[in-house]
Amino acid sequence: MDGVIDVSRERFEELVAEALDTIPPELAKLMDNVVVVVVDDPPEPGLLGLYTGVPLTERGNWYSGVLPDRIEIYRNPTLEICETEEDVVEEVQITVVHEIAHHFGISDERLHELGW
Repeated sequence: MDGVIDVSRERFEELVAEALDTIPPELAKLMDNVVVVVVDDPPEPGLLGLYTGVPLTERGNWYSGVLPDRIEIYRNPTLEICETEEDVVEEVQITVVHEIAHHFGISDERLHELGW
């Protein structure tokens, strides 16, 4: 690679929003108490995204009055592995789908089985 592609924070946030718009409506309406944010750098190297919260499959009657689940999409590591804006679009899409799957209680192992 020749270096990091330059995609502004604003443009990167637009790409994340566009990726969210591709989530099928029947799934999007099931997403509950979750926020998606862009963060420049991950808490540990190698992460492109991170889901923190209580998956829908684990929520019971006790689940109320809690802070929203959080999906973070990491800008800098994504840009570091991409050479073109098209690469960024694809990587953001994959990362958003991956983290939303965790919100639905789908494990990394199952995602890999499904080709994600």
